[in-house]
Amino acid sequence: MGLSSFFKNLFGSTKESVTELANNAEETFEQAKEAAAPYIEKAEAFAEETIEKVKEVSEPIIDNASDYAEKAKDTVSEYADKAAKVVNDVVDSVKEKTASLATSDTPETISETVVDESEKTVAEVEEIADDAAEKA
Repeated sequence: MGLSSFFKNLFGSTKESVTELANNAEETFEQAKEAAAPYIEKAEAFAEETIEKVKEVSEPIIDNASDYAEKAKDTVSEYADKAAKVVNDVVDSVKEKTASLATSDTPETISETVVDESEKTVAEVEEIADDAAEKA
């Protein structure tokens, strides 16, 4: 029996100690919460003020960025239309050329021009002979 009473006393006192620690922790937590409340309020107020200042400072920057974005959009859309037209023209031209090459099965015609040089030479020889006869 001595052993069982020892364990009862040991675990019983442990149970009381744990309960006491839990109560102390709860009280300490409540005290910490109460002590931190003003600091939390100050931090919230500081955060709100900082956000308002950032909004005020960034508003003109955002407006300028918006203006530049609008100008860039206009410029890009102007050139995009022109580029699209040029690309469409090139595509149409390529289609036309490839279509005409694909459908034309006409053979190449090679022509030769033959000049009879012998006739010219005979005429020149006769002319030279006539000139020589006149001089003689």
